[in-house]
Amino acid sequence: MEKILRGIMRYRVLDRASMVKQFQEVKDNPTPKAVFYTCMDSRMIPTRFTETSVGDMFVVRNAGNVIPHSQHFVDEMTSCEPAALELGCIINNIRHIIVCGHSDCKAMNLLYQLRSEEASDKEQRRISPLKSWLCTHAETSLKKFLEMNGDFTKPMLFTAETPQRRFVAYIDPDNKFCIEDKLSQVNTLQQLQNIASYGMLKKRLEKHDLHIHALWFDIYTGDIYYFSRRAKQFVIIDESTYEMILSEVRRFYS
Repeated sequence: MEKILRGIMRYRVLDRASMVKQFQEVKDNPTPKAVFYTCMDSRMIPTRFTETSVGDMFVVRNAGNVIPHSQHFVDEMTSCEPAALELGCIINNIRHIIVCGHSDCKAMNLLYQLRSEEASDKEQRRISPLKSWLCTHAETSLKKFLEMNGDFTKPMLFTAETPQRRFVAYIDPDNKFCIEDKLSQVNTLQQLQNIASYGMLKKRLEKHDLHIHALWFDIYTGDIYYFSRRAKQFVIIDESTYEMILSEVRRFYS
């Protein structure tokens, strides 16, 4: 708390005036451009690595950047993740949803351990809210990952905006990342299918008026990857790939 209080005092001196000015500029006409789902990991600072500012994005964070599939909710049961989809995409008419996973994700490291029945049994889920969360809402990611039997030279098939709009993905074809990071990338792509399961988004997704994207952040190098459906893999965003990725976004997601 001392660190946080000292930080607030520095903010009052250094940043408060400029932020208040930005708040006033967007007060009556905020125009956020994306709903951004990412992990609650303290190393993930999405507004910094995307250079976005006040009013640019709705940011939703949880353990493992998981968006529960709609099948888990009946009647009035829900969670903040689909509520954010409604607030962003229905009420505020936002056209882009971004899911951003990352390397060395503690939730994904745990999910990898949960492939053991002993680690994921009912008693374990009762005493661990995190295990319960992952077993319930990230099970499809783990199942899809395990179907590969460790052979990531093979393509994986994912569903995106509609059941007809499927895409192929090669996970870490250069074998740069550890097995848990491969699971993290699979999990990030699985969330696109989970998002598309919500009926409230169906018409906009079918009309190509709403788009879903996947990013992946390498904690240790600071590199950010965009999942290119054209390239069928996560592609690093840098000076050599920027124009290619921008061209794909403009052609298919504008």
